[in-house]
Amino acid sequence: MLDALKNTDLDALPADVRAVVLGLDERVLSLTAQVGELEALNARLEHFVKELNQAIYGTRSEKLTEDERQLAFEDIEVAQSEAEEQSDTIEMTTPRKKRKPVQRNLGNLPDHLERIEQIIEPDSIACPCGCGDMVRIGEDRTERLEIVPAQPKVIVTIRPKYACPNKQGGVVQALAPVHLIEGGLPTEGTLAHVSVSKYADHCPLFRQSQIYARSGLNIDRSTLANWMGKVSFHLAPVVDHMLAELKTSNKLFADETRCPVLDPGRGKTKTGYLWAIARDERPFGGTAPPGVVFCYADGRGGKHATKFLTGFGGTLQVDGYAGYNALTKPGRNSGPVKLAYCWAHARRKLKEVHDRDGSPIAKEGLKRIAKFYKIEEAIRGQSAEQRKAARQDQTKPLMDDFEVWLKTVRSRISTKSRLGEKLSYIAKYMDGLKLFLDDGTVEMDSNIVERAIRPIALNRKNALFAGHDEGGRTWARIASLIETCKLNNVEPYAYLKATLEAIAAGHPAARIDELMPWHYPFNPRTERLASNHE
Repeated sequence: MLDALKNTDLDALPADVRAVVLGLDERVLSLTAQVGELEALNARLEHFVKELNQAIYGTRSEKLTEDERQLAFEDIEVAQSEAEEQSDTIEMTTPRKKRKPVQRNLGNLPDHLERIEQIIEPDSIACPCGCGDMVRIGEDRTERLEIVPAQPKVIVTIRPKYACPNKQGGVVQALAPVHLIEGGLPTEGTLAHVSVSKYADHCPLFRQSQIYARSGLNIDRSTLANWMGKVSFHLAPVVDHMLAELKTSNKLFADETRCPVLDPGRGKTKTGYLWAIARDERPFGGTAPPGVVFCYADGRGGKHATKFLTGFGGTLQVDGYAGYNALTKPGRNSGPVKLAYCWAHARRKLKEVHDRDGSPIAKEGLKRIAKFYKIEEAIRGQSAEQRKAARQDQTKPLMDDFEVWLKTVRSRISTKSRLGEKLSYIAKYMDGLKLFLDDGTVEMDSNIVERAIRPIALNRKNALFAGHDEGGRTWARIASLIETCKLNNVEPYAYLKATLEAIAAGHPAARIDELMPWHYPFNPRTERLASNHE
């Protein structure tokens, strides 16, 4: 019909009809443009879906790491939100259904945040009927989040001096406040902030220096590094005590992760290691607080495991690394350690084969291991006695069947094949893998300590390497306190600030246990030894 009207001589039409035709023509052009925009938007959203599927379900060679996936999700969600906003601005002249609100976590505004009320009054409250001012009958309240970027402040300490007017009584003045770095620029809160930014939020010191420069505060990276060295020195006794406390337990976890360190002599990096020693009794309702301590070493040899775990006797949950075998020797002063091995590592071996080859034997092994984990999920949080009873009743028969199955399939498969190697690994560590059946305090895997070292790996990616071995030790000490804070639901900045203030004020070494993260908030008692008089 519109085509027929277009072929008509518009000048020959009555004015009102001609106006309608021209209006229809403009509307068609507008709708055509809107359809084009929506088609482009739809294609864009379909592309987002493909990217998301690839990030989650891509083939092994194309899959992203956990950290890379999080970055991909962030960017996809940002782009999706932009596309939704674009969709809302495309004005359709034809009615359409109202889009359902997207079910998304929009955050929350906790009660402890400062509330700044902004009251917006009408231009006039005079009643139109002339009776006077209107009466307030209620209000609408809305809350929005305002974030003010870090605002450096200068704390000026003024200590007035007072003297006897007769020049007989001398001079009196308040003592100067004590600080961790006497005569230095930073407060303990500043030191805590730099520490948390580097070791918890993975922001290297040179980037922090750049951030401060945007506020007109020029603090060189080397100055920040000097501060961190002093913080590490003063926190060393706290971390040492925490490690000693962990080693009094009968059950610990251990793992190690790379810590690249610059080797000035060669102008290259060498491979140092952070050895993680962790305690977490929450899965069986234990009373000891959770904690993790990182110990830096310039290598991965078993001598380091022996050194760091001196004084510990009990069960150590580890992966299959042979460096821990030295702990099992009878000649140890604190007695031989029993090694409980990790089913997550065993499962990973089979999954590698299944993902690549689709092996039905690997698939069967994964199904059997999944049954163990299902039982563990049901008994998590129960007492050690209850867990042991459930494992003996439910898991042990399944484990016996697993061992028979393992022996059968290994007899049919070459030990030199990829699957044969993985099955041999499981068979080699079978005694340690079964240890959890007879001890309700032992976990099926070492995932607890693996989760604790994950932030170390992320910091390693951002910071690239430590500047030297001492930098590795600093990294280990501060990260130990930050990750232990996380395990105990303690805010790391608040804890470090309070701890550094307590140390600066002379907290007695005999009461160092009070400064453990699991005792925060604490109120350290300190004694001032100086006089108020000059």
